[in-house]
Amino acid sequence: MNKMPTYEFICEKCSKTFDVRATIQEKENGLQPICPNCGNQVTRQVLSAGMFIRAGGTSSFNPPGCAPNAGPGCCG
Repeated sequence: MNKMPTYEFICEKCSKTFDVRATIQEKENGLQPICPNCGNQVTRQVLSAGMFIRAGGTSSFNPPGCAPNAGPGCCG
């Protein structure tokens, strides 16, 4: 099974967010998706701070200033 990464984009015209499945090669070549809501070609990728991938696996993200074991409301 070949899994492709999913990238989240937002339309600069209507502000709708949408997901695009593409290979890493397609992304590196300058992926420019068209908004499925309004057909606008001016979109930008939304970077999620929830998760990031590093060598050896995935890791959850802790915002700056928050201890890894801090309770809810630590950062705002």
